[in-house]
Amino acid sequence: MSELTPELREKITEARNWVQSELDASIKFWLEHGMDKENGGVYTCLDREGNVYSTDKSVWMQGRCAWTFSHLCRLYGKKQEWMDAAKSCLDFLEDHCINHEAGDRLYFTVTAEGKPLRQRRYCFSEGFYAIANAEYYGLTSEPVYLERARRAYHLIYNLNNGLIEDPTGLGPKTIAETRSGRALGDPMIFLNIVGIMRRVDPANKEEYDQHSKECCDQIINYHYHPELGCTLESVNMQGEPELWYTAGRVVNPGHDIECSWFMMDEANYRGDAELHKTAESIFRLAIEAGWDKEYGGLLYFIDAKGLPPEAYEHDMKLWWPHNETMIAASKAYKDTGDEYYLDWFFKTIDYCKEHFADPEFGEWYGYLRRDGLPTMPPTKGSTFKGPFHVPRALSMTERTLAEILGE
Repeated sequence: MSELTPELREKITEARNWVQSELDASIKFWLEHGMDKENGGVYTCLDREGNVYSTDKSVWMQGRCAWTFSHLCRLYGKKQEWMDAAKSCLDFLEDHCINHEAGDRLYFTVTAEGKPLRQRRYCFSEGFYAIANAEYYGLTSEPVYLERARRAYHLIYNLNNGLIEDPTGLGPKTIAETRSGRALGDPMIFLNIVGIMRRVDPANKEEYDQHSKECCDQIINYHYHPELGCTLESVNMQGEPELWYTAGRVVNPGHDIECSWFMMDEANYRGDAELHKTAESIFRLAIEAGWDKEYGGLLYFIDAKGLPPEAYEHDMKLWWPHNETMIAASKAYKDTGDEYYLDWFFKTIDYCKEHFADPEFGEWYGYLRRDGLPTMPPTKGSTFKGPFHVPRALSMTERTLAEILGE
């Protein structure tokens, strides 16, 4: 990367300062309003000011919150309040969120006290449980957390690859004899899990290297279709697009952009320039097809053929795709020096400043209409939004910008 001009250095420094202030506000918001001091764990259904509007708890968010505060300790040094928040969520997961009668699969939602409410077929609860325990192990070196992470890791791998029957008995979404396929989320999320596991558990590096290669191969060989100008969420078992029905044409630009930086990290780990180029291509296709040219911001879903998407929320602007764009664009610029990525980074944070950030109460709105106004009444959290994407993006971006600045 060429030396920064004084003007560009100043612009990047200003962006970093804003990112740091937003990170501080996000952390403060969740610690003050989200942590359940009575039952343990975290509430994530919070309104604009931080009031709890539903006491049901997302199991995803217990794992994500534990990972986030452990991750912050790794980046910025251990703080007792962060360690306590992570431990509270880890303990709540262990005590209440594991369905021991169904092969230690995790629930999807539980009550405030931890009574089970819902089980789902996909294994993202297990994934966030794994990275939470792994990251906390990286801080404490207490073997029990690595043992838990490894157990969940292997359960996910076996489920994703059809090596075991799902112990929940839920089965696939569609009648398998009529239609079966592959979902981008499986190798994509597992690739991120592998990277975290490998960092804290180098003793099992060979296993992680093999699994990360499998994930990248599945993404590229099955889901990445540059001839269609996109990366598809769903394909058949052979990786062939099925474009005659709506689900077969779904493109989630935010997912693709998140996938791109997972792959960039893997490419950097391997020293694989070709893999990095493919990751960059996934980013470019997604951002250029998904950016709303009329109102700005990244559309939630688009159709690979430009036909009507089925999801009602397809033209909304959600927080997390913009978070992923911040991470991916800043990483791509750091790695390549190509100002194409820096331009997208600035374009994205300008949109986030104007539409997602809330200087009055802190944290970001989760759900915007297509025109950029928050849904009414505005929310800061939900079953799917908690202390994860915003602080992850802000902390990772702050660190990347610091590297770019040479600090």
